[in-house]
Amino acid sequence: MRYYFHVRRHQELQKDPEGAEFETLEAARDEAFQAAREILAERMVRGEVIDGEVFEITTEEGEIVTTVPFRATVRMAE
Repeated sequence: MRYYFHVRRHQELQKDPEGAEFETLEAARDEAFQAAREILAERMVRGEVIDGEVFEITTEEGEIVTTVPFRATVRMAE
């Protein structure tokens, strides 16, 4: 199935025009999790603010099937 990884930052939505094929929703979610980590790592190196972005994973019909908050991909000591 084709899934799209749109990025929501507050009220702004950056749409993924191509999407990607995945066997399962779980595989798509795992990919979004890894992609969010990579994006955050690049931003941290550049000293940019990390604030509230979320992948909205949708189907070809535009239905949001899950979300991956970028912050959820970072492990912090408790």
